[in-house]
Amino acid sequence: MPTYEYQCKECAETFERIEHIEEHNTSNPTCPKCGSEKVAQILGTFSAKTARKS
Repeated sequence: MPTYEYQCKECAETFERIEHIEEHNTSNPTCPKCGSEKVAQILGTFSAKTARKS
């Protein structure tokens, strides 16, 4: 499952949520610090793990 990063517009807290892709389209996350619903998704880093050696 993908991990999405959010930032609260009220207190500037940055947090992550693990969501199914279908759930992500309909979810309304709240800030775990202040409880605000005014959050925006931010672009996070991406890394892929493979079993093959490089």
